[in-house]
Amino acid sequence: MKIEPISVTELNRYMKEKVAGDEFLNNVYVKGEISNFKNHYTGHMYFTLKDENSLIKCIIFKSYTEKLKFLPKDGMKVMLFGSVSVFERDGVYQIYGKAMQEDGVGSLYTAYEELKAKLEAEGLFSPLYKKPIPQMPKCIGVLTSNTGSVIRDIINVSTRRNPDVYIRLLPVPVQGEGAAEKIVKAIQIMNEQKLADVIIVARGGGSLEDLWPFNEEIVARAIFASELPVISAVGHETDFTIADFVADLRAPTPSAAAELAVPNKQEVVQKLETLQNRYKMALKKKTELMRMRYEKCMTRRVFREPMQMIQEKYLWVDMRTKRMISAIGKRYQVKKGLALEQFAKLDALSPLKTLTRGYTITKKGDKVIKKATELIKDDEITIRFLEGETKAKVL
Repeated sequence: MKIEPISVTELNRYMKEKVAGDEFLNNVYVKGEISNFKNHYTGHMYFTLKDENSLIKCIIFKSYTEKLKFLPKDGMKVMLFGSVSVFERDGVYQIYGKAMQEDGVGSLYTAYEELKAKLEAEGLFSPLYKKPIPQMPKCIGVLTSNTGSVIRDIINVSTRRNPDVYIRLLPVPVQGEGAAEKIVKAIQIMNEQKLADVIIVARGGGSLEDLWPFNEEIVARAIFASELPVISAVGHETDFTIADFVADLRAPTPSAAAELAVPNKQEVVQKLETLQNRYKMALKKKTELMRMRYEKCMTRRVFREPMQMIQEKYLWVDMRTKRMISAIGKRYQVKKGLALEQFAKLDALSPLKTLTRGYTITKKGDKVIKKATELIKDDEITIRFLEGETKAKVL
């Protein structure tokens, strides 16, 4: 008997119908820990439910997510009610959730929150300690796996933005045992040997366990102690690690980190050209303004006939001098007339004036004799004439 082969689609459809016909699988109540959670923009939620040994993909459609009383996160322990079905296109089975409630928080998530609170209290997340990212770095240090899309994305973006920037890769494991210690060592080497101007610590997305090396305390303290500025680009945009909070700058993706670290050369050149044109225009306007001011100044009378103003000042000084001389002459004549009047009065009262009429002045010593009774016999006297004097003796 010849057996006819069936298509993959037929097999997957058969498995889907088998699972759909199982009463137990139509109503399952499963507990586990959420991992790789994605809250899709459509409102659907995609995640993995796992325990110590196994995992299963899960989806909750928007009509059911609106009824949830909490926002699921990686590391949460939950109890999920739903049905198991086969996704015919991919040939995988998954749980289609209808309701979910919390069942405590996973141990990794608890450790994450405790370390976050501890480091935040110590000030490791403070903006005061964030170092500025250099605007024009010559060398970008990248700490990530040397395989995979992360380093290729960083190189592609960096080369496109500025081919003159050098990318120095220091390969490190980004998950698994011992990864944290090697990341710390790489950060220290970058700083000790000054291998770059800025460091990008990067890896792709993953579950909380995959990203755990970037939640280790030794990695956080190494980033904080780095003298070189550090950009953290770990996971997807919705993933947050301790490294993101400690780093000087957080990028949502490795590609975004390259854009933040490497300036766009074309944009820089355009900006410089724009500034150069602005300065040229400003200088041209300034020159034109100064020329206008110069021409305006040169049209003024003081510049056209500079000696005329000096000559006018000379005339003004001459006029003032003449007025002052005239005023002084008039005042002198008035004062002279007054003085002559006073001199005439004094001359009329002068005793010497009496002498001109034949009178004399008799003195005994220094005393002027006015009465004969003031003299006695044998007194020596002095007689003052108009011209000269003589000695006499009273008889």
